Amino acid sequence: MKTLEDYQNGHVLLIDKPLEWTSFQVVNKLRWHIKQRFNIKKIKVGHAGTLDPLATGLLILCTGKKTKIIDQYQAQIKEYTGTITLGATTPSYDLETEINETFATEHISEALIHKTTQQFTGIIQQKPPIFSAIKKEGVRLYELARKGETTEIKTREITIPVFEITKIDGNNLDFRVVCSKGTYIRSLAYDFGIALNSGAHLSALRRTKIGDFHVNNAVSIDEFIANLSE
Repeated sequence: MKTLEDYQNGHVLLIDKPLEWTSFQVVNKLRWHIKQRFNIKKIKVGHAGTLDPLATGLLILCTGKKTKIIDQYQAQIKEYTGTITLGATTPSYDLETEINETFATEHISEALIHKTTQQFTGIIQQKPPIFSAIKKEGVRLYELARKGETTEIKTREITIPVFEITKIDGNNLDFRVVCSKGTYIRSLAYDFGIALNSGAHLSALRRTKIGDFHVNNAVSIDEFIANLSE
């Protein structure tokens, strides 16, 4: 059982983030329960890499003095699995927003799908989605997007060692991606649709690994709270 001193000196928590929770909500929830458990007024808790609300999976949280090394975890290689749906796009590149355009998919063969993944492996340039937490002149891009404002977004260099399609079910493509910090899987889905002379959006996403940490070793929020109160 972890003591208050353990959390203050620094503890690394592996949480399996549930669907529709923001990473910030997870941090707030766990911070509140740690404060309640030990009857303290404050404790530092931070996460090492945001997961979108519609994504599930591994979220690393650091407490106390370990929050000073969050950047080290954020910089590590990550692995994701999920589903790309062909034939339609959304402004957010995922299911946060409604479909805004549809495209033909009859010309897309399984061979073309697998061949096209090669365009997205190695060191590539990627443009983050307008619906992202990146700040421009102090304002987060998603705040501008929700107001209907457009802004120029610069591409950034990322590395994708692995991008493979693991299952094809009609227009739904299951995938596994291993990528560097700063990669947007939503942008990968959108760009993949364009490369297929069609359109696509991300319909499911799960983060499975960050460095050597695996989601199989993570606990749910409820499990963490139950363990904390024992």
